[in-house]
Amino acid sequence: MNRRVAESRAPAGAPGAAREALPSPHEALPPPREALPKSVAIIMDGNGRWAEARGLTRVQGHQAGVKTVREVSEECARLGIERLTLYAFSVENWKRPQAEVAFLMRLLSDFLVAERPTLVRNRVRLTSVGRIEGLPPEVQRDLRATEEGSRGHDGMVLCLALNYGGRAEIVDAARTLATEVRAGRLAPEEINEERMASALYAPGARDPDLLIRTGGEMRVSNFLLWQISYAELYVTAVLWPDFTRAHLAEAFQAYAGRERRYGGLPEVFPPLEVPPPPEVPPR
Repeated sequence: MNRRVAESRAPAGAPGAAREALPSPHEALPPPREALPKSVAIIMDGNGRWAEARGLTRVQGHQAGVKTVREVSEECARLGIERLTLYAFSVENWKRPQAEVAFLMRLLSDFLVAERPTLVRNRVRLTSVGRIEGLPPEVQRDLRATEEGSRGHDGMVLCLALNYGGRAEIVDAARTLATEVRAGRLAPEEINEERMASALYAPGARDPDLLIRTGGEMRVSNFLLWQISYAELYVTAVLWPDFTRAHLAEAFQAYAGRERRYGGLPEVFPPLEVPPPPEVPPR
């Protein structure tokens, strides 16, 4: 499905703008800590549309999006979120124009170096998931250095999904298990959900409680397909560079108002009483 919730637009009179800006929920406050999700995943969509509406280049939209990454990450760390996973670069993003991809790789390296003091200040530990070996060598170098430098931090885990695809992750996990079977260390009948989960990129990591998508598109775009099986979904029309702490609080308020049943029934329903079978009169 490729339908948008609504369109986030530039202010009237801005270059390339044809629509009014969406109102910001300035009064939104996050719910109490016990009602917050412990693990959050975000599809950061809308950088290009944000730039186009303002007569800017796409790369300027990506630059604006980095500021939102910093603001949202710091706010999640402040609120006590345990894990934040950001969809930073997908396996499909290589199809974009070569100049844009090259810029995104430079922007990523710059971010990884520039954010080290912020990670230290907030005690955030940086990790990554994806086919990291497919990234340019300089990006791998800066990524590993930043991960290693934050390894001892005891705060929120900030996980960047880089060169990532949900289907690719499941394929890679299946190959890992197939190798185990071929080596005689695993029997096919021993493969279950727990075994599959242990072969994913981040074994043992908590599955997202809440998946947020900005930009209004009603799809999950090959993101964490295994892990979001029971995640609550929150889609907002706000484009990623415009997404603020107030919008994050609004998403958390929506999450706090939902009842997660994992296929069961809410406790308000009384136990089902099965009536006894009807008596059959003797012949």
